[in-house]
Amino acid sequence: MGRFWLFFFIADIIVTAAALISCLSTEEEDIRALPRIVWVIIILLFSPIGAIVWFAAGKARVSPKAGTWRAGGGFPEAARPGRTVAPDDNPDFLRNLDRQRAELEAAEQTEQEREMLRKWEEDLKRREDEIRKRDNPDG
Repeated sequence: MGRFWLFFFIADIIVTAAALISCLSTEEEDIRALPRIVWVIIILLFSPIGAIVWFAAGKARVSPKAGTWRAGGGFPEAARPGRTVAPDDNPDFLRNLDRQRAELEAAEQTEQEREMLRKWEEDLKRREDEIRKRDNPDG
């Protein structure tokens, strides 16, 4: 029987503390029926019933404020105010990265093509010199 009373006592302290914190941190326009100080007195004097009544009747369930965002407020993920985007989720960054990669590959390919063209020109010049020497043995 002692364990039951200990459990009830601890649960009472937890519920009362949670209700007190909730009451003190709730915006003034979200408190219903009574002023904040009256709710604090009810929560402290009539524990745990006062705490339960606070959660049931004292606190408004939905804030009447319009135009502010709260977690779960219905904004789509991309339209959340003040949202920072990681580089790997930012489509502009990824597009820029792809463009830079394509430019780098094009520059490398251009350099390879120039090297191949230089080798072809050397080979062509060598062949022309061989043909001239073969056609003109005197000179």
